Amino acid sequence: MTEYVNETNLDEYEAFVQGHPKGHFAQSVLWAKQKPAWDWKAIICRDEAGKIKGSIAFLIRKMPVVRKRMMYACRGPVCDLDDRATFGELMAAARILAKEEKAYVIKIDPDVPSGNTEFAKLLTDFGFRTRDTGKNFEAIQPKYVFRLYLNGRSEEELMASFHQKWRYNIRLAVKKGVEVKLCGKEMVPDFARIMVETGVRDNFATRPPEYFAAMLDNLGDKCRLYMAFHEGQPIAGTLAIHYGDKVWYLYGASSNEHRNLMPNYLLQWNMIQWAVETGSRVYDFRGVSGDLSEDNPHYGLYRFKKGFGGEFTEFMGEYDYVLNRLSYFIAEKGALAYKGVAAKLYMLKNRKKN
Repeated sequence: MTEYVNETNLDEYEAFVQGHPKGHFAQSVLWAKQKPAWDWKAIICRDEAGKIKGSIAFLIRKMPVVRKRMMYACRGPVCDLDDRATFGELMAAARILAKEEKAYVIKIDPDVPSGNTEFAKLLTDFGFRTRDTGKNFEAIQPKYVFRLYLNGRSEEELMASFHQKWRYNIRLAVKKGVEVKLCGKEMVPDFARIMVETGVRDNFATRPPEYFAAMLDNLGDKCRLYMAFHEGQPIAGTLAIHYGDKVWYLYGASSNEHRNLMPNYLLQWNMIQWAVETGSRVYDFRGVSGDLSEDNPHYGLYRFKKGFGGEFTEFMGEYDYVLNRLSYFIAEKGALAYKGVAAKLYMLKNRKKN
């Protein structure tokens, strides 16, 4: 038995997603508020006793050129992955929703390791096909991440598990007078400014200040802005989300000055401490490159996250259920071209400013 999420069952839905091992903040209605340009619709599936046993939430938006809609279940579904019947009920309801929304594709990128061949077979059995999103950061969500499994360990035990140099750098930051503070929206302009500085240095596009301020509003106490200061000057910052049994490091920024004070190491330690305080099972460092060769320009990011312990994790990646082949082909080619042009224009604009 399936139904759409509405005002009467929204709290029940949210409690299910937050309490489920496969729950993810991107499947929460709170994250939908962060994406106002997209419509949000969620489906729940109940067992014979009336309890929710599975769910999937979609961000839905009309895509340029094709003028049809994409349905994107970011890190969904939320269910027992071995329960073929529940997955089938959710997908049957999703296809009905896709027809109502005039969608050309149902896109998912589940929070499932690539080694789960049984679930991969289930997806292909239901008509999904995988997409090759490369080894770096071409996918919508990171396909490769680094995760630290806390397993009930104390702060002392976790610190002892870090690479010796990483422990030294954390203590060095403290010794050199770096202070990490929890901040509100008053520090968003500084965070966004340092983020642009970071993006220009490391060659990636960033979000405007309004996006980060909205995140603090929309996610409330589930989102934290950490800022590192030295002699009263903000020199680095991070944004983290706690939801269910996980804490995610979502955004990080550091100024070109004072990097020798190692503020990024101390910021990570503060976020890991939050994960311990909340009783979280996982601290997720988020994206790294899937190319682990030392000559890869992104290798430094992998090395930094690896030094805190944890595991390199490859997810299954994006899977598409194509409903209109022509629209799908046009949209996929158009999206790749748009990303390339937009990224180049962004970098040129901000390099001139800096």
